Amino acid sequence: MDKAKRHVAIVDDDPGVCRAMARLATSLGWKASAHASGEALLDAMTLEPPSHILLDLHLTGLQGPPLIAALRDRSAPPRVIVMTGFDRPGARAACLAAGATAYLLKPVSRADLERLIGDAAG
Repeated sequence: MDKAKRHVAIVDDDPGVCRAMARLATSLGWKASAHASGEALLDAMTLEPPSHILLDLHLTGLQGPPLIAALRDRSAPPRVIVMTGFDRPGARAACLAAGATAYLLKPVSRADLERLIGDAAG
């Protein structure tokens, strides 16, 4: 993947998770941006669309499968990796059906993130 396109957006309402995931993505050679809500992400995507999104499942406002579906409708849809600390029955299936690439339980390990975005870093 072209280095200019190595941008991962982290969407989580916990600033500590955003900071930690941004540091991890940066250590893997990615540019990282953090967003506290689905709406903030969609607003920012008009300026600089990411190739990958690390999306917390439980946000205030637009979240989960409806947000994933909105992202999939874009002309160049990003790969969406859902992460959650509160797994619910059916959530994984709903997110994957909406178009998510992967569904991870928090805490997300370096190995998991490297497996999911590292292969595209080329």
